[in-house]
Amino acid sequence: MPQKSKAQSWTALKQAGNDRFKTGQYGEATGLYSQAIKELEKSSKKSPEDLGILYSNRAASYLKDGNCAECVKDCNKSLEVYPFNVKSLLRRAAAYEALERYRLAYVDYKTALQIDCNIAAAHDGTNRMTKALTEADGLSWREKLPPIPTVPLSVRQKLTQQTAASQPKQPAPQQNGTKATNPTGPSDKDIKKAKTLKRKEGNAIEKYSQSLQHNPTESLHCLDSRALCYLSLKQYRDAVRDCDEALMIDSSNVKALYRRGQAHRELQVTCVDDLNTLLRVEPKNTAALKLLQEVQKKK
Repeated sequence: MPQKSKAQSWTALKQAGNDRFKTGQYGEATGLYSQAIKELEKSSKKSPEDLGILYSNRAASYLKDGNCAECVKDCNKSLEVYPFNVKSLLRRAAAYEALERYRLAYVDYKTALQIDCNIAAAHDGTNRMTKALTEADGLSWREKLPPIPTVPLSVRQKLTQQTAASQPKQPAPQQNGTKATNPTGPSDKDIKKAKTLKRKEGNAIEKYSQSLQHNPTESLHCLDSRALCYLSLKQYRDAVRDCDEALMIDSSNVKALYRRGQAHRELQVTCVDDLNTLLRVEPKNTAALKLLQEVQKKK
């Protein structure tokens, strides 16, 4: 029974800290999270994940108060006990960015994107860091980066499972006690083909991502190729991000201009500028001419 009381104590402190944080009382939130950490560390049944979340929460309070150095320390502790915690990675990246430690911020933003490629804050942060590092170090800025850790597949699978579990299940419609069929839905063959494509392109993306870390001289080829993989998987924002980086290296890169144009079209963003730039480089590029005609017809 005493153990149960302790568990209630740290969870109550955590909740109180969350309440203070929501109302902007960051100093009080920091104190409550500190008490919660002490209580949890006393527990014989402490969970590394719970401890990592508490450190991450306190890091968020430090970040809001402008204490970036303490935020980094708490994120480090969080990631030691709860590796690849996305919130800790993003908070540490933001603190590094505020401290103008742009290389370390870039690494954290990129690591977060390996876990979940749909994080808008990580995309925006990566773009800001790319711009800042290019201005500071020129086109060779990648060569000066610390190693970007490879996120294990098990971590990404766990996140996918958690996301799926959080989605409400829709009951299948029934007709006369039997499952209704949808004649316009995908066939088993289509589903199998889609899964094969996703697995194939996913493996290619991982290969190009690793190559980007270890072979900076091949960065342009890897970015172009990974953007194509993202297009195949309909991950258009990721394709745009890779094309942006490729075009920072070579502003007249035909593949990046065309693929960014394709992605922008799918995102319902104008792609005319990209295609016109491409056609100034290669006036007879038939694929670009065709895409430009299609876009202009819809106007």
